[in-house]
Amino acid sequence: MLKSLTQNDALRTRALMDAGRRVLKVESESVAGLIDRIDENFAGVVERLNECRGHVVVTGMGKSGLIGSKIASTFSSIGLPAVFLHAAEASHGDIGIITRDDIILALSNSGETEEIVTLLPTLGRIKCTLVALTGNPESTLAKRSQFVLHTGVREEACSLGLVPTSSTTATLAMGDALAMALLELRGFRAEDFAQNHPGGSLGRKLLTTVGDLMRRGGEVPRVGPEAGISEVLKEMSQKCLGTTLVVDAGGALLGIITDGDLRRWIEKKKDVLTVKAGELMSPHPKTIREESMATQAVQLMEEHAITSLVVSEDQKTIGGIIHLQDLLKAGIV
Repeated sequence: MLKSLTQNDALRTRALMDAGRRVLKVESESVAGLIDRIDENFAGVVERLNECRGHVVVTGMGKSGLIGSKIASTFSSIGLPAVFLHAAEASHGDIGIITRDDIILALSNSGETEEIVTLLPTLGRIKCTLVALTGNPESTLAKRSQFVLHTGVREEACSLGLVPTSSTTATLAMGDALAMALLELRGFRAEDFAQNHPGGSLGRKLLTTVGDLMRRGGEVPRVGPEAGISEVLKEMSQKCLGTTLVVDAGGALLGIITDGDLRRWIEKKKDVLTVKAGELMSPHPKTIREESMATQAVQLMEEHAITSLVVSEDQKTIGGIIHLQDLLKAGIV
């Protein structure tokens, strides 16, 4: 009995694995089938998107609506203002968001979705650009659109042929193709992407400057060149950076003392109790400008195997100090 159950479990597991593989095969073939449909018509849509003076308005119903929301989000992330408009809500007042300068991406696998077909006369009066993403190039939607992108698939991945699977995947892929082609046309850079993602890790790395993170004023550890070891250690401990700057009477930068400088002094068997800050310090510490990117600070620290940089415009005037801890807390490293 136990052996029989084990065999049944194995057969059940194999059947589930086969089902998953079949779905992925069908959907991947559906997306691959779109490749030959990328033609001059597709390029025309990309050019029109590039020239768009208004918004891209993506509309759809049901599963197509969910895909449309993702497509709109993708366009916005690359700097092309886009919104999703629920097709049913559009016919009850929300269509007022659309202007003549807008481009409408209408998603309907059948091309006969009632809520979308109902909008066609009004869209025609507005004279906006209508692009159909549909599996039926002969549909009402396709015939009323200036551009038609054929997203039809041979079969749905659903074994019953009922649940939208391959068709929605193909539509999403076509939306991505439009967005990425536009991205290349505009010469989009990582810095441009970051402008629209200030809360993400990429945005933090590409937009955060040294000035955003550096410590200023009383937070900056500093002692005079005649300071003794007790004063040096006190300043390093109170400011919690394991380092202190050495400055002259006018506040100009003379050097820097780190934990490493103290260790090296002791290793040389020199008297640490009578040493002055001016003797301990390393002159000409590494500096960085306030407007420099925080990522540049990380690169300098890695290059010179240090954990602090003096923020200075002229290597004398102290604007602040930035420590590896600050970069770690900000998620730059």
